[in-house]
Amino acid sequence: MDIAAARAWLDGHLDHESTSVGVAAGKIEGLSLAPMRELMALLGDPQDAMPVIHVTGTNGKGSVVSMLRRLLMANGLSVGTLTSPHLAVANERIARDGQPISDEELAEVLSGVAAVEELLEHDPTWFEVVTAAGLRWFAEAPVDVAVVEVGLLGRYDATNVVSADVAVVSSVGGDHTDFAPGWERAVAQEKAGIITPGRPVVLGDVAGSLRDVFSAEGADPVLTLGSEFEILDSRLAVGGRLLDLAGPRGTHLGVLVAAHGAHQAENAAVALCAAEEFFGRALDDEVVTEAFAEVELPGRLEVVDHQPLVVLDSAHNPDALARVAETLDDDFAVLGSRLVVLGMLAGRDPASAVEALAPARPDLIICTNPDRAGRGLEPSTLAAAADSMGIAAEVVADPAEAMVRAMAVADEEDLILVCGSSRLVGALRLGLIAAATPPDDPEFQE
Repeated sequence: MDIAAARAWLDGHLDHESTSVGVAAGKIEGLSLAPMRELMALLGDPQDAMPVIHVTGTNGKGSVVSMLRRLLMANGLSVGTLTSPHLAVANERIARDGQPISDEELAEVLSGVAAVEELLEHDPTWFEVVTAAGLRWFAEAPVDVAVVEVGLLGRYDATNVVSADVAVVSSVGGDHTDFAPGWERAVAQEKAGIITPGRPVVLGDVAGSLRDVFSAEGADPVLTLGSEFEILDSRLAVGGRLLDLAGPRGTHLGVLVAAHGAHQAENAAVALCAAEEFFGRALDDEVVTEAFAEVELPGRLEVVDHQPLVVLDSAHNPDALARVAETLDDDFAVLGSRLVVLGMLAGRDPASAVEALAPARPDLIICTNPDRAGRGLEPSTLAAAADSMGIAAEVVADPAEAMVRAMAVADEEDLILVCGSSRLVGALRLGLIAAATPPDDPEFQE
């Protein structure tokens, strides 16, 4: 298959990211690992060809994966990363040393999966196909280590065919749950399913009362932020944050992390602890400094223009949106107004989202639809929620037109935040970068 045929074949599979999936207190109804295990066996079980760091979490897991990749690469390893969702194209999900798989390689590896599909008892989903393709590509490359991001929760996620040398839980919070009594513990139990007995688990923003959930899965040791490792100091710096970090393997002082937001200190501490557990030793200070200084987090408090200041963040649940609101005050002081372009997927609670953003004191929220094919949240519900809280709101259903409206309203000293969905950020990001980049800037020349 060429790339066009390969993409068409891939898109013919059921995509849970584009449909509603039943959720009950953290348990995803109707999912099983049996089809994925069958598929991987037919491909020769490529997931067993390399060590794996497996990362889950309600929020922060994408940032942790990016930081882990840098730390591993700075130690001379070739690193495969399997992530989700993508912002622009599916190639982004499968990468080696930060470089997405090429169209030609993607077509080839998808063709290999297609060749065994007819032997399967069950049809694989879109995500299962991409996961299998990525793991096979890593095995064939080969890579020295794979850092694999969970798509949904953990225990029954397609990525959980791997055996984690180190498991990471960046956070446990309110997403993919119905908030029924006991939901937090139920979500933790699903995330704990990625643990390999006898191997370490690194816990970030996880309540101490949930620690026994992870111990019960046989993790050894259980390393918790604020206990076995900690942030000694976190302070705002030009281009990110300056951190002092301490863990069971060593202490690292004055580490500049090139990422906005106080919460990135937690992600950095988690990534560093996981990397040192993987190597079984403290990392050299020079290596840690180099790795964190080169961290890139597309779509996560990413600045793409300065007049006005345009910030993109794919935060899509109340906890993440609240952290974005906090960061606007801490990291992005502006003289003018604050405008928000907000678009979310169906199933999200409009009131909770707007309430989480309210501390940022938005002067106007422009509500849009990130997925007009049927899965987008009706933007009028977001506008109604904003209006009920005394926040001015407008509805512009098309994301590109919503951004045009925001730019028309904004002055040079204003701030525009685009948030609510990775689909919204992905739809606007490349166009905003192209519009903001001088054509003669050598950094962006091919």
